Amino acid sequence: MGTKPSRRDVLSGLAGLGAVTLISSGRLPAQGRGANARAIDCHHHFVSPGWVKALAAKEGHHVEGYTTWFALDRLKDYTFAHDIEEMDRDGVATSMLSCTTPGVWFGDPEETKRLARDMNESAAKAISDYKGRFGLFAVLPLPTIDDSLKEIEYAFDTLKADGVGLVSSYGNHWLGDPIFRPVFDELNRRKAVVYTHPTDGPCCQDLFPNSQPGTVEYNTDTARTIFSLITGNDPARFPATRYADIHFIFSHAGGTMPSLIERFGVGAPDTIADNLARPAAPNSRLYHLRRFYYDTAQSTNPIQMQGLKTVVGASQIVFGTDYPFNTAGRHLTGLAKCGFSAEELRGIQRENAAKILPKYAS
Repeated sequence: MGTKPSRRDVLSGLAGLGAVTLISSGRLPAQGRGANARAIDCHHHFVSPGWVKALAAKEGHHVEGYTTWFALDRLKDYTFAHDIEEMDRDGVATSMLSCTTPGVWFGDPEETKRLARDMNESAAKAISDYKGRFGLFAVLPLPTIDDSLKEIEYAFDTLKADGVGLVSSYGNHWLGDPIFRPVFDELNRRKAVVYTHPTDGPCCQDLFPNSQPGTVEYNTDTARTIFSLITGNDPARFPATRYADIHFIFSHAGGTMPSLIERFGVGAPDTIADNLARPAAPNSRLYHLRRFYYDTAQSTNPIQMQGLKTVVGASQIVFGTDYPFNTAGRHLTGLAKCGFSAEELRGIQRENAAKILPKYAS
């Protein structure tokens, strides 16, 4: 559990303090490109040649259950060596490698199993080649349960993965769905870190023909999967309660969750500010929202960051860049303009992640 936001934080955020107030306060630390040589990037993508080849064969073809936009123009030229060069340029000590959307599920269990293993072994080799610079959020062949359980065993026991990386939904099933319970029970037993990247499921593809799904749908699907983990009439039966030993990391500062907080059932129009200003009741929805972690990728703006801080506290925010779709330098610069104290920035850039990834604490 992170430190609860103070009443002053909450009321300031809800009163709508604008970017001008936050930026003109005179308290912006000198953070920018390369300023923090010890950042831990928790939202950092890589590819294996096998995965790129598989996606290239599907680009532009509609297959139910996965997105048809793969951003191969950015991914096909990826190399670990160039990745390291950019990390050095921008001041990133360690990046946690993960698979981006659409993941590895395209309807064929054998292909999915093969692609997950190819990605994980490719990352493991890079971790060996560049000691201390990369970690791994292993790819799982979900939604196939038995294959995923086997890959968890291989990833953690043989490859020494730091956690797993999932997408926010598989078809019309979000992560709180009981069909995934055997996988999450095993991850809970291992006290695993579970990083989640958004996707656009079959419910919501191509809603805006002239926009890519990341524009609106990714943040919305992130909020859906968070909601699926904390809902239920009996708090003791929340999926999040069952998985109390998992350290969840959600992308893009929780997506639309901070804006939907009242609709998440943590208060009414006349009580929401009061509820956010005090400690969450044990095992409540707000309690679990405040034990989850949220990365900064593509979200370093004062509105999103101050809203997230109001809901969960700065201690639950970790650094993320969405590399290779954006850079650490730009995110470090943006964070410095979001109204955080120097101490909070140090936590976001490194210390908060090091609490759940102790291998990288020193």
